Amino acid sequence: MIKATAFYSHDENKHFDVKYYLDKHVPFVRKLLGNACKKVEVEKGICSATPGSTPAYAIIGCLYFNSIEDFQNSFGANANEIVSDVANFTNINPTLQISEIIL
Repeated sequence: MIKATAFYSHDENKHFDVKYYLDKHVPFVRKLLGNACKKVEVEKGICSATPGSTPAYAIIGCLYFNSIEDFQNSFGANANEIVSDVANFTNINPTLQISEIIL
């Protein structure tokens, strides 16, 4: 299983429209990726290790695929459309990581 993770760092001077992200961006991405995307998870940071502290990431979005080829074929073909929608919900430049789930 492959996981593509977008990390949106927490920054007081940046904005992130969670409602747009959940209601519009995620369904838009799911539609573009089709059956290649097996699962989506969205995490909202609440704190770091110390209660009440600022989280490192405001939002973490995860997309799951059966294989790296499934990710590359579906995401790669739609990357421009997906990336162009980011400005509609945030001015944070996300960090993208592709991982293989091993446990």
